[in-house]
Amino acid sequence: MFLVTGATGGLGRRILRLLHEQNQPVRAFVQLSSRYGELEHRGAEIFIGDLQSERDLQQACKGVQFVISAHGSNASSRGGAEALDYRANRDLIAAAQAAGVAHLTFISVLGADRGYEDAPVFKAKWAIEQQLAASSLGFTILRPSGFSSNLLPLAEQFRQTGIYLLVGDPQSRSSIISTDDLARMAAASATTPAALNQTLAVGGPEALQRQEIPQIFSRIFNSEPIVINPPLMAIDGLRSLLGLVNPVAQTSLGTLRTLLANEFFCKPAELEILESTFGFQLETLEAFLRRYISL
Repeated sequence: MFLVTGATGGLGRRILRLLHEQNQPVRAFVQLSSRYGELEHRGAEIFIGDLQSERDLQQACKGVQFVISAHGSNASSRGGAEALDYRANRDLIAAAQAAGVAHLTFISVLGADRGYEDAPVFKAKWAIEQQLAASSLGFTILRPSGFSSNLLPLAEQFRQTGIYLLVGDPQSRSSIISTDDLARMAAASATTPAALNQTLAVGGPEALQRQEIPQIFSRIFNSEPIVINPPLMAIDGLRSLLGLVNPVAQTSLGTLRTLLANEFFCKPAELEILESTFGFQLETLEAFLRRYISL
């Protein structure tokens, strides 16, 4: 039995579909307010709970052999990174150990170990990585760069307006991972011997400059891009304003600023390890977008 947290998110749903196709029994950890009908239809056992409840995590782990932690915080999450990225995962590790779980796959973030002091999500993920490695659980830590699926709304906006907003350095590089490829890795980690007790950098096959993304959109939609490139200090100004009315959101923007101010790409040797470990060729960003965008 697999337990998947974050089961109704973009990554979690993909993981559930893959496990269903493999006839694996799955328990999906969901919130009562979330839309989980598709997961139920695919045969998942639905566990309605709160990731911030130790008791719910303990109940969810009963009878489970493998756990995939695919949840994460965003700007609107109750409690933010401290509650969801840190405490919920800390308590999930404890519950998994107590229940005799064999393996936990943790979705971290590329650069978690770089010491970004102004990025709550990075700090939380790094702390959990260390706790998981020190636990009695078998584990796989996947450190993905940006998700390709996050660009789908931007592609739709580009389709309608031709505008692409590019904040910061246009030459900053990122190896954006196909969300489907990441789901395949997450679903396979527990049963892939080469992934056992490993921490893996996860990215797409190209280290793209950020200015190349609107060019990909341009090729897909056959439309010349209008690129608006405000400086990174625009984020700093927004953070200052938010600090007056919403300190939590101001703190959350620290993670966004870190993502915009730094490069997140995998080295060729890291990509070779990924492909040899999981046994498939990584998908390019353009190939992913063309599969999902209906022209």
